[in-house]
Amino acid sequence: MAATTDRIPVQTTLSDVTPGFPVPEETAVMHVRKRNGSLEPVDVNKIVRAVQRCAHGLQHVDSIRVASKTIGGLYDGATTQELDKISIDTAASLIAEEPQYSRLAARLLLATITKEVSNFNLYSFSQSINYGHHEGVVSNATAEFVHTHARKLNDAIDDSFSDRFEYFGLRTVYDRYLLRDPLSRRIIETPQHFFLRVACGLAQSPNEAINFYRLIASLDYLPSSPTLFNSGTKHAQMSSCYLHDSPLDSLDSIYDTYKNVALLSKFSGGIGLAFHRVRSEGSLIRATNGLSNGIVPWLRTLDSSVAAVNQGGKRKGACCVYLEPWHADIEQFLELRDNTGDVARRTHNLNLANWISDLFMQRVEADGTWSLFDPKDVPQLPDLYGDDFKAAYEKAEEEKLYRRQIKARDLYARMMRTLAETGNGWMTFKDATNLKCNQTGEQGNVVHLSNLCTEITEVTSSDQTAVCNLGSINLGRHVTWDADGRPSFDFEKLARTVHTAVPMLDRVIDINYYPIEEAASSNAKWRPVGLGLMGLQDVFFQMRLAFDSPEAQALSTRIQEEIYYAAMEATCELAEKYGPHETFAQTRMAKGKFQFDLWGVQPADLARWEALRARIAKSGVRNSLLIAIAPTATIASIAGCYECIEPQISNLFKRETLSGEFLQVNRYLIDELKARNLWNEEMRVRLKMAEGSVQGIEELPEDVRLLYRTVWEIPMRSLIDMAAARNAYLDQSQSLNLFAESPNIGRLSSMYMYAWKKGLKTTYYLRSRPATKIAKTTVPGAAARVSAPAAPAPAVTASAAIACSLENPESCEACQ
Repeated sequence: MAATTDRIPVQTTLSDVTPGFPVPEETAVMHVRKRNGSLEPVDVNKIVRAVQRCAHGLQHVDSIRVASKTIGGLYDGATTQELDKISIDTAASLIAEEPQYSRLAARLLLATITKEVSNFNLYSFSQSINYGHHEGVVSNATAEFVHTHARKLNDAIDDSFSDRFEYFGLRTVYDRYLLRDPLSRRIIETPQHFFLRVACGLAQSPNEAINFYRLIASLDYLPSSPTLFNSGTKHAQMSSCYLHDSPLDSLDSIYDTYKNVALLSKFSGGIGLAFHRVRSEGSLIRATNGLSNGIVPWLRTLDSSVAAVNQGGKRKGACCVYLEPWHADIEQFLELRDNTGDVARRTHNLNLANWISDLFMQRVEADGTWSLFDPKDVPQLPDLYGDDFKAAYEKAEEEKLYRRQIKARDLYARMMRTLAETGNGWMTFKDATNLKCNQTGEQGNVVHLSNLCTEITEVTSSDQTAVCNLGSINLGRHVTWDADGRPSFDFEKLARTVHTAVPMLDRVIDINYYPIEEAASSNAKWRPVGLGLMGLQDVFFQMRLAFDSPEAQALSTRIQEEIYYAAMEATCELAEKYGPHETFAQTRMAKGKFQFDLWGVQPADLARWEALRARIAKSGVRNSLLIAIAPTATIASIAGCYECIEPQISNLFKRETLSGEFLQVNRYLIDELKARNLWNEEMRVRLKMAEGSVQGIEELPEDVRLLYRTVWEIPMRSLIDMAAARNAYLDQSQSLNLFAESPNIGRLSSMYMYAWKKGLKTTYYLRSRPATKIAKTTVPGAAARVSAPAAPAPAVTASAAIACSLENPESCEACQ
């Protein structure tokens, strides 16, 4: 219940404010318990006015409807926190009916946040920081910086930025990001104090802090979660991703690796771990004259460790293990996430990824034989790629060093089955990654894996654990409209955003807390960062572009080029000021190669690139890698936009919070339906019955149905094509989820073969439809309107499905 300074008589009732509204007589004798523990007589007018203030300017919100629900929850001795919660939850429950209730719920929540912080008598930013420092959660450096510039920083706080939050964004910030008192667990900073604290943890001057604060508070750009969690705090581990090379085949190396993974995970790092060098099952152990149990027992141990180190309760520990498909334990590896079988050979806390060479895909395409090796017999293979890998692999085959041979298509089919059944076992491509990586400019520098989310591609070794810190531009807030209401993308604003973001990403490298020395030394040498994006779907909705249209792909590619160009400019400016990164001479950029040169692509405005090339040749660059598109699941929720580069999952979807589950609808679609006088209860029911699809709503013209398709209604080829087109301006990779409503081996075979041929470096989850189903039990007559299940498709062997999919990539009839 939002606070008010008005002194309203106890006798005033809701009927005085809203004539005709019935109010129980007993409310006059009820009392509510305030946050300080005191009781005061109920004044229902306060409840009404608190909701009405928060509803200001929201034309489609019925504040009385929310207030009456809150009053209905009154009882003698009810706390103001309980009443606040009823108001917030009521508004949130109406979002699917009218999106403006999201803003109302956010404002109501903001009022409660403000009161919670004020209970500590923290009214200014500097007071919040001082209290946090006294309680041991804010770092000495940040506290001193804020104390020195307190007046200027306090004056910079702009609470109007908080009105940009949708409810679920602010709820996420409240539940997970705001600093809390160590003992009472109550929050000690407001959302705007939080944003300025993050900025002060990175900045070197008050002006720099204020500029960055305004960028992130406006939700135009957000750093990744570890930076938001930890910037300015006592343990400023702000990097998102760690890539750890495979342990060597020894007890010491394996357990040292597990210790490193635990330390990295402790402070919010997501882990990628290669396992290519650990010997396979049945391999002779000469020290004991025994036989190895293979990689599965080791990964079971890792699985338990990842579950135990849960990042202080902020989020679960997370690790992805990468294995090359020539490893003799590859089939057991692919079974680790299965839902059936021996539980002692399953690892449900680990993610799995295949680190695939071109040679394997060529053997699949040619229906050839594939040889499986013990790493002990071919120790050179993890460190080779391209033609060198092919030559070494084929030589090992000639020497019959393999443990056994199988059909390449059979192994590929097993990979597809793992993806279909678990969404896991991600397909990532070793040669495309290494041949296009700026860091692999000299022999000996090899990318052995990607990260937890497959967007980071950096060199690793026994003494180098790769690190990357991330941030994402909210593209949806870079669209402008002219006087006639016509939208256009604001590339000048985009460039300004990049030039502000890159120096702050670079700053993390120098002040970051590194749990292990191998990470600190590697990051100091290479200085990689990962600038990404989110809200691409928002751009297409605002500009009315179908996701798979040529115009959308062209705009996506142009956006990526401009981000890459501005980032290269920014890192060149940093190099001119501070010098290039230590290993610049080892990179492809030192030889004058931009990312698009490695792809054989020529930008439209080549002259500006040539000028930048000459500038870099003179001064170098500060960062070896700059661009990586991360999933952005949480920060996109904070920003109120669609995730990274993905189409929408549905026009009607469920959000889960600590307060419960709530349905939401596509606000762009609702505006469209309102304009056509079609947004009503019947339309809501039709959307729910259709799983959020508008394709069956005949009242809508074809262009509207085309625009508001879901990812299940968009060809995956178009997503892959769009991803491939932006590759020329993406020096790391992208977290590219692929979607299949009813995945089967044939369809997946075609899809991933196409992704490989288009040169994608990595793919991420395979998403299937059942996980997104919306319960229809509350829809009147739903059972009568649900179609009978379709007859099961005839059984097709995996081998036949693969063969058919490769021969008929557009339509694999055997697998439909």
